[in-house]
Amino acid sequence: MNLAQLLDQLHGDPRFMRNVTRWEVIPPRQAVHADFPDSVAPRLVEVLKARGIERLYSHQAEAVRLVADGRSVVISTSTASGKTLCYNLPVLGTMLAEPRARALYLFPTKALSQDQMHEVHGLVGDLGADIKTYTFDGDTPGTARKAIRSSGHIVVTNPDMLHQGILPHHTLWVKLFENLRYVVVDEVHQYRGVFGSHVANVLRRLRRIARFYGSDPVFICCSATIANPLELAEKLTGKSMVPVAGNGAPAASKHFIFYNPPVVNSELGIRASVVKTARGIAERFLASGSQLIVFARSRVRVELLLTYLQRAGRKVGIKSGQVRGYRGGYLPGERRAIESGLRDGSIHAVVSTNALELGIDIGRLDVCVMAGYAGTVAGTWQQAGRAGRRQDTSAVVLIASSSPLDQYIINNPDYFFGRSPEHATVDPDNLIILMSHLKCAAFELPFVRDEEYGGRQVTEVLDYLVDERVLHRGRDRYHWMADTYPAEDVSLRSAAPDNVVIIDDDAAGGRVIGEMDLFSAQEMLHDDAIYLHGARQFHVDHLDWDRREAHVKPVTVDYYTDAQRKSELKTLTAEVEKPLADGKLAVGEIGLVAKVTVFKKIKLGTHENVGAGRVHLPEMEMHTTSFWWELPAEAGPAMAAEGLDLGEALKGLAHLLGKVAPVFVMADASDLRAMPMVKSPFTGQPTLYIYDAFPGGVGYARRIFDQFEDVRTAARRHLTQCPCKTGCPSCVGAAVETGPGAARGAAWLLAGSSGA
Repeated sequence: MNLAQLLDQLHGDPRFMRNVTRWEVIPPRQAVHADFPDSVAPRLVEVLKARGIERLYSHQAEAVRLVADGRSVVISTSTASGKTLCYNLPVLGTMLAEPRARALYLFPTKALSQDQMHEVHGLVGDLGADIKTYTFDGDTPGTARKAIRSSGHIVVTNPDMLHQGILPHHTLWVKLFENLRYVVVDEVHQYRGVFGSHVANVLRRLRRIARFYGSDPVFICCSATIANPLELAEKLTGKSMVPVAGNGAPAASKHFIFYNPPVVNSELGIRASVVKTARGIAERFLASGSQLIVFARSRVRVELLLTYLQRAGRKVGIKSGQVRGYRGGYLPGERRAIESGLRDGSIHAVVSTNALELGIDIGRLDVCVMAGYAGTVAGTWQQAGRAGRRQDTSAVVLIASSSPLDQYIINNPDYFFGRSPEHATVDPDNLIILMSHLKCAAFELPFVRDEEYGGRQVTEVLDYLVDERVLHRGRDRYHWMADTYPAEDVSLRSAAPDNVVIIDDDAAGGRVIGEMDLFSAQEMLHDDAIYLHGARQFHVDHLDWDRREAHVKPVTVDYYTDAQRKSELKTLTAEVEKPLADGKLAVGEIGLVAKVTVFKKIKLGTHENVGAGRVHLPEMEMHTTSFWWELPAEAGPAMAAEGLDLGEALKGLAHLLGKVAPVFVMADASDLRAMPMVKSPFTGQPTLYIYDAFPGGVGYARRIFDQFEDVRTAARRHLTQCPCKTGCPSCVGAAVETGPGAARGAAWLLAGSSGA
């Protein structure tokens, strides 16, 4: 049975179809070609034609033309649309004409860096040109670094290495910065939230150093299809960009199936296991002879599904070595062998974490099965893009878990298949992040009085650093005066400069496996917490708060921990307000005093409470940005008249909006916190707060303020469609926690103060 026959069989199977919420057939797309622009070097044209590329796709030609005119661009087209040529053609063409020219390629992961370097090497080899391309990351041996600094035409690296390994040592990279013509930033949609806000500052520092050496590089950015690629790219780079969005690449037809496993516990809203469901569906595709990829959310799920599929494969004559896993922790050589096996067809199936989501070349697969939603529309389309690179029909199956995010997506397919509503959010001017990078920038080059950084005056912040004896103010310059090397103390993954180090005591000598900001550490690294790292479970034996160390040991348990934080709003200033028919919206600064007091043990799978414990940690204060919805005073009495409780309704609404809002702002659920107040001491009214879970905020609350009507409509639809009777973890939270009237009360508030 081939793939087309299996799809017909599934479509005619009522047991399968009763759980399908959408079967979308995406029609084939014809290629739209364009001639090579005159700016493309004739030698490059010859090489491409020898590879069978007679003409470019329309978006490739447009991007190459714009870059040749000195314009910075952001290319936002789907996976497998040939974005690599959009930057390799102008970069290599310039280097053929000007051997001194240099380029810097930034990729979010080492694997992607390696993959793209091989692509460039292939073109350079075919050209027979002396264009040296090197990867510069943490694995680069010391003996090679000097050669890269002095003779590398194209330096391929990642934001972390640029931040700590290149910019602070720019005097060793004079040839790169003096001749820097291009900066390529791939997968820009990955740079959002705290990470994106840091990367924007790293790029500010890069441009500042380039100006010092007399260069002003053109930026070539590539993005998945999100709602605001131009806005994001301009915030990240600080440059005016031109968008390139029309996709001229061809595509075969694709069957995209949304599958929601059946409910097995209606009271708790629990559905059949996403792993078991993915196993059953993937086995059917494997038996049909299709080459497939299965995406799972964690390393544990990858290994489980790999075991199941290897067994299933043996039954139909597929050897274990032809079904492979791919995740973090595998050695580089093993990963390269798997990628090669997928390309040449010797591997029939691969089970992967999102490590293969990005544009690593793994050839052309027939089927993609996703065991759970990828977390964003953009990420899901990237995973789906791993299937269907041939001219043949392909299939994608998205299987939802019981989580509110998965349930929202699976029951609202129009949201997914319509124009991308996701806005990637960054805030480079977050004061804590900004100050960290001003220290790094001052170490790299002294600040001149009244110098602008990121298009804004920063004299006030520099003067503060002088008062703190970090900088020295001369007659017209600010100099770094501390003994320390600031970039080493700035993590691009955390807003707060002070972190807790996580130490695995089982490893020889105690191995550091990660770090976490102080605010999050109180919830996730308290004594007796179960900490998940790369899907491995660790028991926190002791959190040494004074030394900022969490000592953990690996365990295997059937529960996770959920800490309860009591937060008190201390200050509140509204920056922007706007009226609603049923209240008022605002966004502004808040001060929180928070204390983690207790934690619960929650059983995996059923979400039952199987234990609890106390937490003894000091109070913490945090200033951040919050969105809030101030409800009218008459809401409480009006609800009471209908037998509803305002407190229950607000609790349920906080749970619901806290899960739906991240969908629109491309945030993880843990990036936002929701707090209901029956009567806020600051507004004097019933008020719901949703705030950024990072000191200073990174723009999520402001985006919710701008998109509130979309978020509200989505929450209302999701609540209406949820099959539970009185509330469950997939909508307003379990009724035992929020109250029996939470679902009806939240629906009343979302419908408007009239309850209509």
